[in-house]
Amino acid sequence: MTNELQTIVDLIRYAASRFNAAGLTFGHSHDNAIDEATHLVLSCLHLPPDLPPAYGGARMTAIEKNRVLSLIDRRIETREPVAYLVGQAWFAGMPFKSDARALVPRSPIAELIEDGFSPWLDGRDVERALDLCTGSGCIGIAMAAHNPHWRVDIADLSDDALALARENIALHQLGKQVRAVQSDLFSGLSGERYDLIVSNPPYVTDDEYTALPGEYAHEPKLGLTAGADGLDIALRILRDAPGHLTDQGLLIVEVGESEHALSALLPDLPFVWIEFKVGPMGVFALERHDLEEHAAVIRAAADAR
Repeated sequence: MTNELQTIVDLIRYAASRFNAAGLTFGHSHDNAIDEATHLVLSCLHLPPDLPPAYGGARMTAIEKNRVLSLIDRRIETREPVAYLVGQAWFAGMPFKSDARALVPRSPIAELIEDGFSPWLDGRDVERALDLCTGSGCIGIAMAAHNPHWRVDIADLSDDALALARENIALHQLGKQVRAVQSDLFSGLSGERYDLIVSNPPYVTDDEYTALPGEYAHEPKLGLTAGADGLDIALRILRDAPGHLTDQGLLIVEVGESEHALSALLPDLPFVWIEFKVGPMGVFALERHDLEEHAAVIRAAADAR
């Protein structure tokens, strides 16, 4: 049946059709079968995601074709994310090693990084930044690559995730600029202060996790779930961040669908919900002075967990 498939475009089209027919879920860097099929085929061939269209008609060798067909079958049979199958994901225009030690890179914060965090950091001097709950390290490493004068710490509770993050630091040769720290949120960062703290923490509710498609079962649960309303981790970050921000420091946190629960729980906190090109994505920005002003109510909410 597959003898007629010869070119790169042939395999991409075939994979997309198979994925749609199998009813796969797309949520790990891609939202549709064609983009996911393109990722699988091009990565398997060691080609960049921005390959010029003219190369789509290039013929594949028998070995290459069989390798791609094998991964297509595996994606359908196991529901593993494509990034894990090929060992690579792209984030903020950069390649990252990706495997089951950490979530697949996919945060909308990539757009902020590529846009220089404008207008949020316009007119501010940033010397030190922190990527909290770093996972694969993609946010902090991308921040460093896009801002060579920043010193960036990346922190995570998981030793496995940090091992992957260190591999990604080495991949991008940023060892002099990026430091990986094992830390349960801020517990391992005593005395450290930052001009910018960015975090994509776990925020999936218990009920949401139970209902997630099979693709998400391949990712570490530690990186996904955060209690009944998805706010257990975010509230601790809000409570403790002022002690690690400089006077003009800024906190940016992704909470996804838990945005509504957070706004309802802390209605007086002046969250600025950031608009992305595709619309709101559950990412807020807060100044240090706002966190301090509302410290009592934040602490009460966090300590009640």
